Amino acid sequence: MVSLNFWDYLIIIVFFTITLSIGLYVSKKSGTDSNEFFLSGRTMPWWLLGVSMVATTFSTDTPNLVTDIVRTNGVSGNWVWWAFLLTGLLTVFVYAKLWRKSNVNTDIEFYEFRYGGAPARFLRKFRAIYLGVIFNVITMSAVTLAAIKIGGIMLGLEPWQTVVFGGVITVIFSAAGGFKGVVYTDFVLFFVAMGGAIGAAYYLVNLPEVGGVSALIANDAVAGKLSILPDFSDKQALITLFIIPLAVQWWSSWYPGAEPGGGGYIAQRMLAAKDENHAIGATFFFNIMHYALRPWPWILVALASLVVYPDLASIQEAFPNITDDKLGHDLAYSAMLTKLPSGLLGLVLASLVAAYMSTISTQLNWGSSYVVYDFYKQMINPKASEKKLVLVGRISTVVLMVFSALLALVLQNALQLFEVLLVFGAGTGLIFILRWFWWRINAWSEITAMFASGIISILLKLTPLGAFLFDAETGVFENYYEYPFVVLVTTIIWVGATFITQPESKEVLQSFYKKIQPGGPGWTKVVREAKAEGKEIVHAKEGWSVPSGIVAMLLGCVLIYSCMFATGYWIYGDYMYAGVLTGVAVVSGFLMTKMWKRIKATIL
Repeated sequence: MVSLNFWDYLIIIVFFTITLSIGLYVSKKSGTDSNEFFLSGRTMPWWLLGVSMVATTFSTDTPNLVTDIVRTNGVSGNWVWWAFLLTGLLTVFVYAKLWRKSNVNTDIEFYEFRYGGAPARFLRKFRAIYLGVIFNVITMSAVTLAAIKIGGIMLGLEPWQTVVFGGVITVIFSAAGGFKGVVYTDFVLFFVAMGGAIGAAYYLVNLPEVGGVSALIANDAVAGKLSILPDFSDKQALITLFIIPLAVQWWSSWYPGAEPGGGGYIAQRMLAAKDENHAIGATFFFNIMHYALRPWPWILVALASLVVYPDLASIQEAFPNITDDKLGHDLAYSAMLTKLPSGLLGLVLASLVAAYMSTISTQLNWGSSYVVYDFYKQMINPKASEKKLVLVGRISTVVLMVFSALLALVLQNALQLFEVLLVFGAGTGLIFILRWFWWRINAWSEITAMFASGIISILLKLTPLGAFLFDAETGVFENYYEYPFVVLVTTIIWVGATFITQPESKEVLQSFYKKIQPGGPGWTKVVREAKAEGKEIVHAKEGWSVPSGIVAMLLGCVLIYSCMFATGYWIYGDYMYAGVLTGVAVVSGFLMTKMWKRIKATIL
């Protein structure tokens, strides 16, 4: 537990005042209609949306999660989320413009635009509750759990106190300001969160007991954790931490914020962009900042924590008020922050609150948009006025916050939730990629995949086979073959369902193609049939930009990974690797800029 002085309190009070003022300032305009409340009238520029995406994914649970990963599996363990860069850049260069052209209010509304009939209506309503409420509450509870641990270690707060103090303020500006309030406050929250993370890393690495970067790297407790790539002689680590994430996980799994083909709050921001180019610019800016800029301050603190708190027993000894059910390696990040001096401590606390508020406010606005557009308006009150829709949005914002807070009080650690969510979405990601470019995908494909993935995951956990695959203590998958197993079985089931069931009607398919212009061989049959009927659904001025988009995606991956790993090697003092990777980043950046101009030209 730390003691705050006048300057710490002043920084935190000023931060809260600015945040609430922004939400209340934009509340009047945000409340005029549902389009303003959830999409800010589709007038947002790329840079503001990009910063908002980065701020949203900061989150209080992310540094805790990274700390847990580094202490458990070393720096290379981060490939479990670094691999999602491929998903992110595929969204940037292929799917961002498609989402913006769809002009839907939510990505769930896409179901009745791409598919038709009763299955599409069911899918839209079910996913609204499944994602907007259930998965959304689970995700927010992980973020709130991290806030509980930070509050307990740094301020000596009881879990319920952290939940009440943090939740009430977040709900006020989220419910009042809507999407515009969320995005505007995100702009402030990003700089506070980034400044706090960098300041904390610099100070903590230079603690006397750590001794600076050189001493940290040479420390016996740290030396074995530094490698950016996993140990290739360790078969299980190589497969679980590197091969599966890069070969299977990024395209096969649905995970909030990293959906193949875009979705969730990322799609919400693309839909709110001024136009297609702003949607692309926002998502690319987000991926650069998310992967190339942010990881190393957290990684450095995690490595330093191995020196100060080498095991769980040392954390428990230093913070005896932490209960056994909350004790985990993720606590080490908060434990390190207690060593910060006054002034910097206030900034870092404000940055952690900023990370919490940014993530929760986004999840609340995004989740309530599903409840309003895809459930309430569709099933309960189709003729609801715009004022009524805004009111329901604000009420659902409060309800979602309450549910997530209650769940957070019974959870143990963030890594556990991360792995469970990955497995629950295993095998569904390929559908989200192909549905834009293959006419044969239908509503039953998605329904089957969604239920198959969930049911298989549950059965594995409850059956004797699951007892073999799961770790008895943590309740999460321990061995390296269960994730591909879920992906394979789920994929076989939904592909079979696709061919067994009837395709979507010609009218639905032709209407979708005419508006989106996805192009490619997967739509040849639909285009040929429309032409035979005398219907012109192809816009001659638009070419198929996917091949160029994939090349740009690969170049973007080289650029961002090179930047991220060059930064690591500069920190490690390995100047040869750092120099080579910096050169690779410059060359790939130049080539990608040329490719970007070609892609941009195809969508004007």
